[in-house]
Amino acid sequence: MNLNALDLNLVRVLDALLREKSVTRAGEQIGLSQPAVSAALNRLRHALNDQLFVRRGNDMVPTPRAESLAEPVRAALREIERAFQPTTAFDPARLQRTFTFMGADFFSMLLMPPFAARIAAIAPRVSFRFLDSASGDVSKLLQEDQVDVALERPLDVAEWVSSVPLFGSPFAIIAAKDNPALRYAGIAEGEEVPLDLFCELPHALRSIDGSMSGFTDDALGRMGRTRQVTLALPHFQAVALAVASGSYLAAVPRQFAAVAAKSLPLGIYRAPISIPSPAVRMYWHARRDDEAPHRWIREQILDEVGKLGFRDWDGAESAGLA
Repeated sequence: MNLNALDLNLVRVLDALLREKSVTRAGEQIGLSQPAVSAALNRLRHALNDQLFVRRGNDMVPTPRAESLAEPVRAALREIERAFQPTTAFDPARLQRTFTFMGADFFSMLLMPPFAARIAAIAPRVSFRFLDSASGDVSKLLQEDQVDVALERPLDVAEWVSSVPLFGSPFAIIAAKDNPALRYAGIAEGEEVPLDLFCELPHALRSIDGSMSGFTDDALGRMGRTRQVTLALPHFQAVALAVASGSYLAAVPRQFAAVAAKSLPLGIYRAPISIPSPAVRMYWHARRDDEAPHRWIREQILDEVGKLGFRDWDGAESAGLA
């Protein structure tokens, strides 16, 4: 094709259309009128000899050719943005921005209160939103700039998603302090729950999709055993509340168990099996790798996680099913 038929505005229009799937929303994103976006789309169609988008209801659905251009176009725009990025020193105190995080309530409860207070002291015009893990596909949310950083268990993500490990968190078993079955069996806090009793008692489970099984069930299955999961809830805190007021057991991240037991009548016990779980990671779009404010906020997260002592726990993941 003749590259003289393209200009940067056309590339920006194509990127916006691929993100928004709407002429109107694409125009709003890049500051062009709807007729200007439509005219640019017609020029792109002529230059590339492809429809690029076909209408389906209120949405513009990309053709295979358009989909194949999505990441190369974004990569090209990312490089142009880096080339023209100001060279002035980044000053957090002058930053005015809202960062959106995504993760389990583990993070919104344990990380965000001290983290938000810390950032407020050095960057008072920065604000935060925190979305639940069930909000959607991480790659898609990062691609569409709906999320800046995801704090999640290991995920299968697109190749343009960057990530670093955060910490590991072995699972602990929690039960109500007055759990009659454990008291009758003479199991003291900190001791191991016998395997037969562990399998017989009802279990509560943190599950973002309603599944009634998780890592614990996988580990039991390898031994030819099963447990009785009778309650699945979407948040760790809800699991802890249910356990504290009922006869349930639950396998939860050890860091969360330690904090929950300070405010709820919970006892912490050891599991009778090894429950492997991989390390929690921080995910972001690679186009943000070298963006100064984004790099700064990632560094602050890593530092705060270190201060909270999360990395001091050997083992595994805190954001998945248990």
